Amino acid sequence: MENTLNIIKNRLLTYEQKVMQLALEAENSLNVLNLSPEIQELIEKEIICDLFEGNAPYRPRYILPDFEKFMKQGSKFLNLDPPTTLLEAVNALLILYKHTPSITSFPVFLGDIDVLLNPFIEDEKSAYPIIKMFLTHLDRTLTDSFVHANIGPKDTLAGRLILQAEKELVNAIPNLTLKYDDSTPDDFAKEAIITGLHAAKPYFANHKMFVDDFGESYGIASCYNGLPKGGGSYTLVRLNLKILAQQAQNKDDFFENILPKGVKLMAEFMDERIRFLKEESGFFESNFLVKEGLIYEDKFTAMFGIHGLAECVNHLNNATTIFNKFGNNTEADDLGQLILEKLSNEVKKHSNKYCSVSDDKFLLHAQCGIGSDLDTSPGCRIPIGDEPDTPTQILQAAKYHKYFPSGISDIFTFDETAKQNPDFILDIIKGAMKADLRIFSFYTKNNDLIRITGYLVKKSEIEKYRNGEQCIQDTVVLGKNSFDAFNVGKRKMIKTS
Repeated sequence: MENTLNIIKNRLLTYEQKVMQLALEAENSLNVLNLSPEIQELIEKEIICDLFEGNAPYRPRYILPDFEKFMKQGSKFLNLDPPTTLLEAVNALLILYKHTPSITSFPVFLGDIDVLLNPFIEDEKSAYPIIKMFLTHLDRTLTDSFVHANIGPKDTLAGRLILQAEKELVNAIPNLTLKYDDSTPDDFAKEAIITGLHAAKPYFANHKMFVDDFGESYGIASCYNGLPKGGGSYTLVRLNLKILAQQAQNKDDFFENILPKGVKLMAEFMDERIRFLKEESGFFESNFLVKEGLIYEDKFTAMFGIHGLAECVNHLNNATTIFNKFGNNTEADDLGQLILEKLSNEVKKHSNKYCSVSDDKFLLHAQCGIGSDLDTSPGCRIPIGDEPDTPTQILQAAKYHKYFPSGISDIFTFDETAKQNPDFILDIIKGAMKADLRIFSFYTKNNDLIRITGYLVKKSEIEKYRNGEQCIQDTVVLGKNSFDAFNVGKRKMIKTS
């Protein structure tokens, strides 16, 4: 009760933020999951973390509706006919977004918005202000930085107008990904780079890698999560490899006992969350998205997250200097790969009948961290401050990206001179994609809008919050905590001159 009252009295929270926190507080007052004492112990030790999903799952964590189908059929539940003009298309999407749930209560996937809007564009002059207002509406109403849209890989007029508007607006929402492959024209890619250097988005997704994992029908949602369109993920739970390694007596104990047991218990925890959602919550029997064929039960999977690989490796190796740490030592990097091989094999031993879209298996995900993490790096990233030169960092990171179909990323920070040299960055991106880097994320260090771990926050908004002012976006407080915890301001800067 005390925590509930504290939320009500918190003057830094907006009304909407209070409502969402109170809802989570109510959910967490329940105890409906059947968890073993062993699972409870790992949760208490923070080895397993449910990432604020709550104690009684009543909606999937991430939902990726079939927006193409929606544009063709409209919605009976929402009383919407198929759109015939750009204004109608924008209006229909905004309405559907409002009614698409997720773990954050905001939609985490807005679709391939260039593909969705391009058929309705008659001329650039009339379309641009509509697209600009559409993006502004998203930023002011879907006030959560995990709201995510996709464009590409093909060049479209809608895609170019979206990039132009994003460069001008510099809004934190929506997050944006360019699906990139050999079919993406260089001039379109460079437009995306120029926008990215001003607005910290879009980042580049290796379209070929994602198609190999999911087929053409996939989306990038939330931070950088690859998932099937028309489905999504029931849950994302993460395993703290750093703390797990600290439980081991030595490397052999870690590989033979500690890691397999940790994977087994977390998989059982995920099973129980999925069981309640599927068998007791009633979501899939009652939600209009299912009834109208905009999402499909057999297109949902679950995400087995990990973080702290660098600290895990450094602990097992007793690394004390930069020269024998993860990211700067071949032996350390090889150990990281051995850990992921073992982890992947252990996760594949487990089956869940409700994950048929991924052959009854959970998908690995390199989780990007939360503000309460201390001295634990996101996913498989090299700790900030330990980064080697850029080519070495890209090639090192690429070793691990193949293990994570549901998402992994690395962030690269450029100096101001990069804005005059997009060709330089495109060459880096092309090389990274050839090396099988799954996601290439970047921004300019001196810009107000920056990428924290996977999402976007303005530094000016963080300062407002520090000074006791309310912020419209609920992710500002997350951004503040993570900015401090991960030393985001100290990321290595890449110079282009």
